[in-house]
Amino acid sequence: MRHFISLNDWTKREIMELLQLAEHYREQAFILSEQLFAANLFFEPSTRTKMSFIVAQRKLGLDVLDFNEEFSSTKKGESLYDTAKTFEAIGANMLVIRHRDDCWIEKLEGNLSIPIINAGAGKKEHPTQCLLDLLTIYQEFQKFKGINVVIAGDISHSRVAKSNAYTLQKMGAHVYLTAAEGCKDRSLPFPYISMDEAVEIADTLMLLRIQHERHEVAYDQTTSYLDKYGLTKQREKCMQPQAIILHPAPINRNVEIDTDLVECNRSRIFKQMNNGVYARMAIMSSVLKEWGSIHETVDQKYQPPFTYGGVS
Repeated sequence: MRHFISLNDWTKREIMELLQLAEHYREQAFILSEQLFAANLFFEPSTRTKMSFIVAQRKLGLDVLDFNEEFSSTKKGESLYDTAKTFEAIGANMLVIRHRDDCWIEKLEGNLSIPIINAGAGKKEHPTQCLLDLLTIYQEFQKFKGINVVIAGDISHSRVAKSNAYTLQKMGAHVYLTAAEGCKDRSLPFPYISMDEAVEIADTLMLLRIQHERHEVAYDQTTSYLDKYGLTKQREKCMQPQAIILHPAPINRNVEIDTDLVECNRSRIFKQMNNGVYARMAIMSSVLKEWGSIHETVDQKYQPPFTYGGVS
């Protein structure tokens, strides 16, 4: 009975099956027969992730229980644990949680009788973003093994960087990092290279937002950061012909990327957002199946539309 906490918990084959299922949902509608409730407990601002989950839930036929921290009992001192137990008690079949605490999962895991989906844990993990990024990369290259992925930007404060670096390495990609000195995380076992080197070797250049709100020292928000560490139009010209650009957004235009490149031919930024709906449908239906909440199994309706060719 598994929660969806980290892709470190999933094998390569299981990850590939999730990607296949996500692609299937893009091609064919799937509506659950049972009445099931999903509660979205977001304790941090979110546009893409929260709305993506809501669309994914409604496409699956789930009833959505929304939550607004500003108007909740947490303002009266209620803990995350008691909020989660409340939603469990009133009939939620699944909790989707984003919280600023790196370790919020430890306070809940093992104490709930319904599955938890990690929609973002502090600076530690963002596994649903990771899966949609993997789906975007696989759609482009039909493999992970041997491709060069460079993660660029605010590594130190990025949960996306942590989830993606380890999972892509597990899937066979070569992972590199590039960042300004104050944005590096030296605890990660991946080599740092310069941005000029990055654009020359990357098949996938994954840019990250500078998280100004998490830095104690204000970071340069002018074009000087872009010139030193970001993706300028001049650097983009040095990229490999097949190389693509990813960004989890929101984007600091003209800081980590020149605004003219956000929607250039290499950019897959808005495709990532679209893929997020189908990746999250795959995650939620798989977890509900694992917990026995789906009586009409996905497998009865699921006919793989094509073969990915197995794990590369």
